Amino acid sequence: MKLNPANVSVDKTRRLLILSDGKPGHVNQSIAFSRHLDYEYDLNSISFKNRGWKVLSYLFDWMGVHTPNLFTADTQSGEYTAVVSAGSGTYYANRTLAKQLGCKSVAIMLPKGYRLDFDLIVAQQHDNPPPLANIISIPINLTYVEPQGIVKPQFDNKYIALIIGGDSQYSQMDSALLRDQISKILALFPTHKVWMTTSRRTPKNVEKMLHEFHFEREIFYSQEPINPLPDYLQHSDYVFLTADSSSMISESVSFGQCCVEVLPLPGKLPAKNKFNRLIKTLSEMNCLHIFDGSCGVCNNKISLVDVFQQPIVARL
Repeated sequence: MKLNPANVSVDKTRRLLILSDGKPGHVNQSIAFSRHLDYEYDLNSISFKNRGWKVLSYLFDWMGVHTPNLFTADTQSGEYTAVVSAGSGTYYANRTLAKQLGCKSVAIMLPKGYRLDFDLIVAQQHDNPPPLANIISIPINLTYVEPQGIVKPQFDNKYIALIIGGDSQYSQMDSALLRDQISKILALFPTHKVWMTTSRRTPKNVEKMLHEFHFEREIFYSQEPINPLPDYLQHSDYVFLTADSSSMISESVSFGQCCVEVLPLPGKLPAKNKFNRLIKTLSEMNCLHIFDGSCGVCNNKISLVDVFQQPIVARL
């Protein structure tokens, strides 16, 4: 693959090349990076040609060898401020294309296993990043929340919202436990209207259980693939979300004025688990409360604006 700058006038200081590994939780963080900076971006799909080439990429990176022969990518031309990406399937291509295009390399999340000499790394604190000059540490995932008007509150009504995720690498959802949690929530808010949404990961048996309840507005992602979370955050007094997605949690503690309640999943995560560290840290910051049958007053919000106005802009 060969990248040639296009013979067109492009504002090199306001455009990013985002690499996508096809995982929404990764590419959305890169897009959020662009949105916070108010930069334009092009999206380029990246994948290693086989698993062996990915393993080899770690060695090549440490040797300073960067070749596009290890991966496939959509051909992209133009001038860019930086190549930006998140996820282990993108970091080698990130550095390779940045060198080829003559621009900076930006890694979102800590690129474990690769050299940490990217021009900029934006890493979550729960990954315990080392104190290097090119690493900016933030307490949550990079996120950019923007309501779409999917729901609109009625005058004089009060609302709560249920955000139902799905199975993850840490835990499997338990429909009986979730049923009990929802019943307790509804008993605490008898006069509130209730909005609910599932996600692309919500199991079928959990969806079936949710049909037992009546909600003012219900969105089953399997039937209606939209994301109302930003609107729910904007208009709800409380948002309850299952503890299986760092992306959902990050969005919830960074936007709106609602209190955030996290619904525990079955089992107990090890204390050193990074997801457990994230929830614990945000709980200590009074950004969320772990639901125990009662609700806390937990509406402190984390703003990423200062991070982008100063440390990040200074490095691009």
